[in-house]
Amino acid sequence: MTLNTGQRHKLLELGRESIERGLAELRLPSWSDAKIDAGLTIERASFTTLKIQGVLRGCCGTLHARRSVAEDVWHNAWASAFQDPRFPPLAHSEYPGVELQISVLSPLEPVAAGSERELLQSLRPHTDGLVLELDATRATFLPAVWEQLPEPQMFMRHLKQKAGWPSGFWSSRIRAYRYTTESFGASD
Repeated sequence: MTLNTGQRHKLLELGRESIERGLAELRLPSWSDAKIDAGLTIERASFTTLKIQGVLRGCCGTLHARRSVAEDVWHNAWASAFQDPRFPPLAHSEYPGVELQISVLSPLEPVAAGSERELLQSLRPHTDGLVLELDATRATFLPAVWEQLPEPQMFMRHLKQKAGWPSGFWSSRIRAYRYTTESFGASD
């Protein structure tokens, strides 16, 4: 999926509106797709990342498409502002400094890897987002995380820690999936 400039602006506008209404209503505002162009009704998963002065302030999203990309951004922007368990809910005073970054995900692609080494060799740094799953535990890093963790081994160690596993842990039962994103913010 490639979004045109107008669609990108509309998704950013929807994300901001969801947060603004959340600040005013103190709950997830109801969704209405009445103002959405047909290109934004396609079902896609997304993540919305909030930063203040370049520092992470919230990031929530979905890995599997189950609603329109416009509605997904609406829900994820609100969740990033008010439900990311790593941060307190966004305050009115913080909102003017919030920068939104939206990442629209490609469908997940299973990665066949019999070992961690095989998985590391199959990764495309700065391109792939990665999901690791084992039983009921799942963790993901968006492709943007490569900026902070540019080495595949480092990327993998931190993702395993995010999942709650030791950094040296590996099991043949781990399932891996890759995806790409179309990411943009107001400055793009």
